[in-house]
Amino acid sequence: MSEPNKKRVSLEDALGELPLFPLSQVVLFPRALLPLHVFEPRYRKMIADVMDTHGALAVVLVPEPSDIARDGRPRIAQVAGAGVVIEHQRLPDGRSNILVSGRARVRLEELPFVPPYRRARATILHDRPATVSDGDRAALVAAATAFIAAVRKREPTFSFDLPPGLEPGALADLCAQHLVIDAGVRQEILEELDPRARVQQVTEVLAAQHAVFGSERPGALN
Repeated sequence: MSEPNKKRVSLEDALGELPLFPLSQVVLFPRALLPLHVFEPRYRKMIADVMDTHGALAVVLVPEPSDIARDGRPRIAQVAGAGVVIEHQRLPDGRSNILVSGRARVRLEELPFVPPYRRARATILHDRPATVSDGDRAALVAAATAFIAAVRKREPTFSFDLPPGLEPGALADLCAQHLVIDAGVRQEILEELDPRARVQQVTEVLAAQHAVFGSERPGALN
Protein backbone atom coordinates (compact mmCIF):
# COMPACT_ATOMS: atom_id res chain seq x y z
CA MET A 1 0.00 0.00 0.00
CA SER A 2 1.28 3.46 -0.87
CA GLU A 3 2.04 5.72 2.04
CA PRO A 4 2.08 9.51 1.92
CA ASN A 5 5.39 11.21 2.50
CA LYS A 6 5.03 12.49 6.07
CA LYS A 7 8.38 14.30 6.09
CA ARG A 8 8.54 17.99 5.23
CA VAL A 9 9.04 18.25 1.49
CA SER A 10 10.63 21.30 -0.06
CA LEU A 11 11.75 21.79 -3.63
CA GLU A 12 13.49 25.03 -2.64
CA ASP A 13 15.69 23.18 -0.14
CA ALA A 14 16.87 20.85 -2.91
CA LEU A 15 17.73 23.35 -5.64
CA GLY A 16 21.45 23.49 -4.88
CA GLU A 17 21.90 19.77 -5.48
CA LEU A 18 18.72 18.43 -7.07
CA PRO A 19 18.65 14.67 -7.78
CA LEU A 20 17.96 13.87 -11.43
CA PHE A 21 15.77 11.06 -12.72
CA PRO A 22 16.59 10.90 -16.46
CA LEU A 23 13.95 9.15 -18.55
CA SER A 24 13.19 8.81 -22.23
CA GLN A 25 9.63 9.64 -23.31
CA VAL A 26 8.71 11.22 -19.95
CA VAL A 27 8.21 14.92 -19.22
CA LEU A 28 6.85 16.27 -15.93
CA PHE A 29 4.78 19.47 -15.85
CA PRO A 30 3.90 21.66 -12.89
CA ARG A 31 0.69 20.54 -11.10
CA ALA A 32 0.80 17.12 -12.79
CA LEU A 33 0.96 13.83 -10.89
CA LEU A 34 3.41 11.28 -12.26
CA PRO A 35 3.54 7.67 -11.03
CA LEU A 36 6.95 6.01 -11.46
CA HIS A 37 8.27 2.52 -10.86
CA VAL A 38 11.82 2.55 -9.43
CA PHE A 39 13.87 -0.60 -9.96
CA GLU A 40 17.48 0.25 -10.88
CA PRO A 41 19.84 0.15 -7.86
CA ARG A 42 21.13 3.69 -8.47
CA TYR A 43 17.62 5.10 -8.45
CA ARG A 44 16.64 3.03 -5.43
CA LYS A 45 19.49 4.81 -3.66
CA MET A 46 18.33 8.14 -5.03
CA ILE A 47 14.78 7.66 -3.77
CA ALA A 48 16.06 6.55 -0.37
CA ASP A 49 18.11 9.75 -0.15
CA VAL A 50 15.21 11.87 -1.37
CA MET A 51 12.82 10.37 1.16
CA ASP A 52 15.31 10.95 3.97
CA THR A 53 15.83 14.62 3.10
CA HIS A 54 13.85 17.19 1.12
CA GLY A 55 11.61 14.84 -0.87
CA ALA A 56 12.40 16.54 -4.18
CA LEU A 57 13.78 15.48 -7.56
CA ALA A 58 13.72 16.46 -11.21
CA VAL A 59 12.34 14.28 -13.98
CA VAL A 60 14.48 15.16 -16.99
CA LEU A 61 13.99 14.01 -20.56
CA VAL A 62 16.68 12.02 -22.35
CA PRO A 63 15.95 13.22 -25.91
CA GLU A 64 18.03 10.54 -27.61
CA PRO A 65 19.36 7.65 -25.47
CA SER A 66 22.07 6.89 -28.04
CA ASP A 67 23.47 10.44 -27.76
CA ILE A 68 26.22 9.86 -25.21
CA ALA A 69 28.33 12.67 -23.78
CA ARG A 70 32.07 12.46 -23.14
CA ASP A 71 31.44 11.29 -19.58
CA GLY A 72 29.66 8.21 -20.92
CA ARG A 73 26.17 9.22 -19.83
CA PRO A 74 23.25 10.12 -22.10
CA ARG A 75 22.74 13.81 -22.75
CA ILE A 76 19.75 15.30 -20.97
CA ALA A 77 17.50 18.27 -21.57
CA GLN A 78 18.54 21.50 -19.87
CA VAL A 79 15.00 22.27 -18.72
CA ALA A 80 13.17 19.76 -16.56
CA GLY A 81 10.11 19.35 -14.43
CA ALA A 82 10.86 19.37 -10.71
CA GLY A 83 8.56 17.95 -8.08
CA VAL A 84 8.24 16.27 -4.74
CA VAL A 85 7.47 12.66 -3.86
CA ILE A 86 4.07 12.62 -2.18
CA GLU A 87 3.61 8.83 -2.03
CA HIS A 88 6.15 6.04 -1.69
CA GLN A 89 5.41 2.32 -1.79
CA ARG A 90 8.29 0.05 -0.82
CA LEU A 91 8.21 -3.40 -2.37
CA PRO A 92 9.70 -6.53 -0.72
CA ASP A 93 12.45 -6.93 -3.34
CA GLY A 94 13.79 -3.38 -2.95
CA ARG A 95 11.89 -1.80 -5.82
CA SER A 96 9.37 0.95 -5.13
CA ASN A 97 6.48 2.84 -6.63
CA ILE A 98 6.38 6.58 -6.16
CA LEU A 99 4.00 9.40 -7.00
CA VAL A 100 5.65 12.68 -7.94
CA SER A 101 3.77 15.97 -7.77
CA GLY A 102 5.13 18.46 -10.30
CA ARG A 103 5.92 21.83 -8.74
CA ALA A 104 8.00 23.89 -11.20
CA ARG A 105 9.97 24.18 -14.39
CA VAL A 106 13.69 24.33 -13.66
CA ARG A 107 16.83 25.05 -15.65
CA LEU A 108 19.60 22.60 -14.84
CA GLU A 109 23.32 23.09 -14.45
CA GLU A 110 24.59 19.57 -13.98
CA LEU A 111 27.08 19.05 -11.17
CA PRO A 112 30.17 16.81 -11.25
CA PHE A 113 29.03 13.22 -11.05
CA VAL A 114 28.99 11.65 -7.60
CA PRO A 115 27.90 7.99 -7.85
CA PRO A 116 25.45 6.49 -8.12
CA TYR A 117 23.10 9.14 -9.60
CA ARG A 118 23.22 12.51 -11.34
CA ARG A 119 22.55 15.85 -9.68
CA ALA A 120 22.22 19.45 -10.83
CA ARG A 121 22.05 22.98 -9.55
CA ALA A 122 18.52 24.06 -10.48
CA THR A 123 16.91 27.45 -11.05
CA ILE A 124 13.14 27.77 -10.99
CA LEU A 125 11.71 29.22 -14.21
CA HIS A 126 8.66 31.46 -14.00
CA ASP A 127 6.13 32.27 -16.69
CA ARG A 128 6.48 35.58 -18.45
CA PRO A 129 3.62 38.04 -17.94
CA ALA A 130 1.07 37.49 -20.70
CA THR A 131 -2.67 37.75 -21.17
CA VAL A 132 -4.45 34.78 -22.70
CA SER A 133 -7.67 35.77 -24.40
CA ASP A 134 -10.96 34.07 -23.66
CA GLY A 135 -10.98 32.93 -27.27
CA ASP A 136 -7.60 31.21 -26.98
CA ARG A 137 -8.64 29.48 -23.76
CA ALA A 138 -11.90 28.34 -25.35
CA ALA A 139 -10.00 27.01 -28.37
CA LEU A 140 -7.74 24.97 -26.08
CA VAL A 141 -10.70 23.52 -24.21
CA ALA A 142 -12.45 22.66 -27.48
CA ALA A 143 -9.37 20.97 -28.96
CA ALA A 144 -8.72 19.00 -25.77
CA THR A 145 -12.36 17.96 -25.39
CA ALA A 146 -12.52 16.76 -28.99
CA PHE A 147 -9.32 14.76 -28.68
CA ILE A 148 -10.36 13.20 -25.37
CA ALA A 149 -13.66 12.12 -26.92
CA ALA A 150 -11.85 10.57 -29.89
CA VAL A 151 -9.47 8.67 -27.61
CA ARG A 152 -12.31 7.34 -25.47
CA LYS A 153 -14.08 5.95 -28.54
CA ARG A 154 -11.06 3.74 -29.13
CA GLU A 155 -9.91 3.29 -25.52
CA PRO A 156 -12.94 3.53 -23.21
CA THR A 157 -10.79 3.19 -20.09
CA PHE A 158 -8.80 6.34 -20.88
CA SER A 159 -9.32 8.78 -18.03
CA PHE A 160 -8.56 12.47 -18.10
CA ASP A 161 -10.97 15.32 -17.42
CA LEU A 162 -10.17 18.98 -17.83
CA PRO A 163 -9.82 20.49 -14.35
CA PRO A 164 -12.20 23.44 -13.85
CA GLY A 165 -10.98 26.86 -12.84
CA LEU A 166 -7.33 26.59 -13.88
CA GLU A 167 -5.65 29.59 -15.45
CA PRO A 168 -4.86 28.96 -19.14
CA GLY A 169 -1.12 28.34 -18.83
CA ALA A 170 -1.66 25.69 -16.17
CA LEU A 171 -4.46 24.11 -18.19
CA ALA A 172 -2.13 23.90 -21.19
CA ASP A 173 0.46 22.18 -19.01
CA LEU A 174 -1.95 19.47 -17.88
CA CYS A 175 -3.22 18.94 -21.41
CA ALA A 176 0.37 18.56 -22.57
CA GLN A 177 1.12 16.09 -19.78
CA HIS A 178 -1.86 13.86 -20.46
CA LEU A 179 -2.76 14.37 -24.12
CA VAL A 180 0.28 15.34 -26.20
CA ILE A 181 1.74 12.15 -27.61
CA ASP A 182 5.25 13.07 -28.76
CA ALA A 183 7.77 13.47 -25.92
CA GLY A 184 9.88 15.91 -27.91
CA VAL A 185 6.87 18.15 -28.41
CA ARG A 186 6.04 17.90 -24.72
CA GLN A 187 9.59 19.04 -23.95
CA GLU A 188 9.15 22.03 -26.26
CA ILE A 189 5.95 22.94 -24.43
CA LEU A 190 7.70 22.59 -21.07
CA GLU A 191 10.37 25.05 -22.22
CA GLU A 192 7.82 27.65 -23.37
CA LEU A 193 7.51 30.33 -20.67
CA ASP A 194 4.96 32.50 -22.48
CA PRO A 195 1.53 31.20 -21.37
CA ARG A 196 -0.20 32.63 -24.43
CA ALA A 197 2.22 30.90 -26.80
CA ARG A 198 1.97 27.70 -24.77
CA VAL A 199 -1.83 27.67 -24.95
CA GLN A 200 -1.72 28.20 -28.70
CA GLN A 201 0.93 25.53 -29.18
CA VAL A 202 -0.98 22.88 -27.21
CA THR A 203 -4.19 23.78 -29.05
CA GLU A 204 -2.51 23.32 -32.44
CA VAL A 205 -0.89 20.03 -31.42
CA LEU A 206 -4.15 18.56 -30.11
CA ALA A 207 -6.03 19.66 -33.21
CA ALA A 208 -3.40 18.00 -35.40
CA GLN A 209 -3.49 14.80 -33.35
CA HIS A 210 -7.27 14.72 -33.60
CA ALA A 211 -7.11 15.18 -37.36
CA VAL A 212 -4.93 12.09 -37.87
CA PHE A 213 -6.29 9.99 -35.02
CA GLY A 214 -8.74 8.05 -37.16
CA SER A 215 -6.09 6.81 -39.59
CA GLU A 216 -3.02 6.39 -37.37
CA ARG A 217 -2.70 4.75 -34.01
CA PRO A 218 -1.20 7.21 -31.52
CA GLY A 219 1.36 6.20 -28.97
CA ALA A 220 0.61 5.68 -25.30
CA LEU A 221 -0.96 8.63 -23.56
CA ASN A 222 0.27 9.74 -20.14
